[in-house]
Amino acid sequence: MGDTYKMITLVGTSAESYEDAINGALETASETVRNLNWFEVKEFRGRVADGKAAEFQATIMVGFKVEGA
Repeated sequence: MGDTYKMITLVGTSAESYEDAINGALETASETVRNLNWFEVKEFRGRVADGKAAEFQATIMVGFKVEGA
């Protein structure tokens, strides 16, 4: 029998980059969710202030293995 996985949606934010937004979301989630295996970027967006990018936001789907399945 194969493994079973669950997917959750996370939105990470950063003042620096999309990569930092993704890594921040994954690091925070890994504090309470075990067995994180992969992520898929669903959307990039941001906030503009004074004509420049002021915040980077990344929506990601994260998959993790369900224990005991």
